[in-house]
Amino acid sequence: MMKKIVLAHYAQRAKFSAASVITVSILSALSGLAPASDNVPAAAQKIPLVFKGATLHTVSGENIPNGSMLIDKGRIVAIGNQVAIPANAKVIDVSGKHIYPGMIAANTVMGLAEVQSVRATLDYAEAGAINPNARALVAVNPDSELITTARANGVLASLSVPNSPAGLINGTSALIQMDGWTWEEMAVQAEVGLHITLPNLRFNPELFPAPFDTRLDDIRKSSMQRLKMLEDAFDAAIAYRDARAQNDGTQIDVRWEAMQTALAGKRQVYFHAQDVNQIRFALNFAKRYNLRAVIVGGADAPVLADVLKQQHVPVIVTGIHKLPMRRGADYDTYFTVAAKLAQAGVQFCIARSGSDDDAPNERNLPYEAAVAATFGLDPNEALKAITLYPAQILGVADKLGSLEVGKFANFFISTGDPLETTSQVEQVYIQGRTVDTSTKQSRLTEKYQQKYLQKALP
Repeated sequence: MMKKIVLAHYAQRAKFSAASVITVSILSALSGLAPASDNVPAAAQKIPLVFKGATLHTVSGENIPNGSMLIDKGRIVAIGNQVAIPANAKVIDVSGKHIYPGMIAANTVMGLAEVQSVRATLDYAEAGAINPNARALVAVNPDSELITTARANGVLASLSVPNSPAGLINGTSALIQMDGWTWEEMAVQAEVGLHITLPNLRFNPELFPAPFDTRLDDIRKSSMQRLKMLEDAFDAAIAYRDARAQNDGTQIDVRWEAMQTALAGKRQVYFHAQDVNQIRFALNFAKRYNLRAVIVGGADAPVLADVLKQQHVPVIVTGIHKLPMRRGADYDTYFTVAAKLAQAGVQFCIARSGSDDDAPNERNLPYEAAVAATFGLDPNEALKAITLYPAQILGVADKLGSLEVGKFANFFISTGDPLETTSQVEQVYIQGRTVDTSTKQSRLTEKYQQKYLQKALP
């Protein structure tokens, strides 16, 4: 019966899908109204570079004091205490400095949001609840000032996520690196995973004291309707798959077509879920449809740590710097989530909340990890939680996340530990290219420093 319903409505759905694509194109064009960054993308690496004398923090292995690293054609060629230097290589003395792999922000609207008060610069949400065909990559604005701000503090890659507050199946995320003329050049992985935002499943009457208690039934009904809508969408996508398998002439529906890689287990499904009821639903739903689930949020993930570990479901912990979700909870509830997951053996990484108002603050990613380290997480694990672990969860550990031979030469040179606010990032390299670390903020600082210097002159 479901197959007949799906086939009967293909034409109408195709019209809606076409309208959705047009909407994406219009909003992408409007995003160009935002002021473009003054930073010029770097040219491709032309000669081999050798960085000598720094402490190399490989992340995947031991630190290498007074080490050397050879990079060529955008990748790491050799690393260690004894590195053969090619005749045509340029040697850069970085004695006393520290080299780290670029940090990865695993939950952002980077490139999709610019000025929160200017709607034309916000392109992370589609109209409607079911938009699996929406692709974040094509809406990324490579001229975003927020990209330059994040990379100036060592955040060199980000997962740009379609994030509609009213959405249910929001579309496909993209992993981008923080430099390039176009979104094609910035793409590390064009399509990472399908993102689902679960509705509120906290129906505690204490959350709705009089005179708001009447809203509780409405919220419960709305949440149940949305969960049913989610199930119907997956059932329709399966029916569409079967119909296409039986008849090649079946009309293509771009929405259900976009879900086939997830249904086949070739792409992860990211469930945005914070409380225990949402996480439990996500795990059961993923098991029912044989999905490769990832939990994004995970405030209550430690409660279900055993199940998460058993089902091999990673958790992207979002927002360490938050107040507890429940009245009476310990003040450090969020601060300790990462440590508890690490202790339980659950695969995890640390990210920020991923909202549009949080986009300008992605530069603070290392300080989220620092708080987790202060509240029980091993400092080495905290560093991995924003470098190697997100690379592993996002499926790009062969390219990013650590200083290893064959990986992209995406790294930064700092005066010290990036988890310490006193450390300064001095140089940034993306695929071996020297990247401009100036930002709108640093340019304004320099401008007004001149003002007071001029006024101080006789």
